[in-house]
Amino acid sequence: KLANLALQPAITPELVQGRVHLKCSYSPPPPEPPVQFRVLWSRLSSPGKREQIQQETTPQTFSYVEMDGANLRLGDTVTPPPPAAQVTHPQGIQPPSQTSGLFSYFQFLPESLEIAEDGEEHVLTVLSTVPIACPGQDDSCKITLQLSTEDLGKSSQVPGPPDIVLSACRVDLLPGPCSGGSCAAARVTVTAVTDFAQDGNRVSRLSARPAAPGDALWRAYTPRDVKVTVRDLPTGNCYSFTDPHIITFDGWRYDSHKIGTFLLSRSESRAFEVHVRQWDCGGHRSATACNCGVAAR
Repeated sequence: KLANLALQPAITPELVQGRVHLKCSYSPPPPEPPVQFRVLWSRLSSPGKREQIQQETTPQTFSYVEMDGANLRLGDTVTPPPPAAQVTHPQGIQPPSQTSGLFSYFQFLPESLEIAEDGEEHVLTVLSTVPIACPGQDDSCKITLQLSTEDLGKSSQVPGPPDIVLSACRVDLLPGPCSGGSCAAARVTVTAVTDFAQDGNRVSRLSARPAAPGDALWRAYTPRDVKVTVRDLPTGNCYSFTDPHIITFDGWRYDSHKIGTFLLSRSESRAFEVHVRQWDCGGHRSATACNCGVAAR
């Protein structure tokens, strides 16, 4: 009699002759008698619906299927339909074995962000769960992702400029060994825009699109977007108006009737400052200066 086989199929991505393949491995059978494995590959074409991709009967303890961008694409969930694997032998057939599905795609980590208008940088990692393959481009093999942002606003408001800013407009995923579910990774920082407006909490969307990839596998794929919620914070204001009256960030009020060019405000943490120019506007009766020009960096 054939001993029970504790089949535990595991799906891993591999490069085979420069093409992306998925490999299904299962526990090795006993040496005698010889056995055959019937392996069915399928993908979830819609929730709860499986579409068969490939079927084979093999004495090997593994099976390959190519991610060709047509039958099997990035973003597909690869999962075995019942029966997933059968051990064929004259004495009978062992019960089918199941394996968990494999999501094959670019992934953002974390999948969503909640940040505040405090200037803090938040690291966002984009990774690929399958190897980066560029047939015929071994010297400059990479997948470039173009990043973009969009303000989703609120349901009662018209979307405006994005509430977030990125450290880069594009990132490159370079080929490398797969480890821990990651075959390539890149980082970008996300910062909330300090917009000096009390516009409440807003939601922005960060999207990534492959920029002119040479492989159909990547060309037809749209990665999942990242939702970024920006928490509105009160911002300070300073003023210089009329002849001129000045109110500082902390509410101190005074007048300045001097004529000349002056430094109105300067940041101690970044390259930002504002200069004002005041000219005589009082005539012969009074010494009064008025704002006539402003320069900001």
